Amino acid sequence: MVLNGNVNSNNTDSHEITLFDFGPLKNMNDWLIVNDGVMGGLSSSRFVLSDRNTAVFSGNVRLENNGGFASVRTRAMQFQLDGYKGILIRVKGDGKKYQFRLRTNDRFDGVSYRYHFETQNNQWQTVAIPFDECVPVFRGRILRDVGPVSPKDIQELGILISDEQTGEFQLEIQWIKAYK
Repeated sequence: MVLNGNVNSNNTDSHEITLFDFGPLKNMNDWLIVNDGVMGGLSSSRFVLSDRNTAVFSGNVRLENNGGFASVRTRAMQFQLDGYKGILIRVKGDGKKYQFRLRTNDRFDGVSYRYHFETQNNQWQTVAIPFDECVPVFRGRILRDVGPVSPKDIQELGILISDEQTGEFQLEIQWIKAYK
């Protein structure tokens, strides 16, 4: 769900909590790149701070060698999101479709909960990601026998591009918040 208009970006609103902002001097060590090279693919990506107080996830998706995805995710940490309804993310995209991903354990290759969102080319947008609309998946396959994501158990957040969207991509991120 893309929200029109501005979302309150300060922390005075008790219905939101900032999980990540990407201002100056922020440490990017909480983030990891995971591309299709883990299974022989040739896609590449990077996640860096910009001089605009944003983070930029960019790269090149390639299909050779059974590849086709690039991603960035946080290291496992306790977000303590019990009582929150979802995630807000402020992005400027490239017109491609991305997945926001949540994980409830620290296993490298475990179940993820995904939410698809489309970006508009070179336009800022705020995307709302309701927890109850996140779909459990494993290696791209929907899991029918897994329950809904439990906000109190969320340990990792991530962004992935796949679905045979080959070529260069770029997603700029201003902040990531949780909302009640």
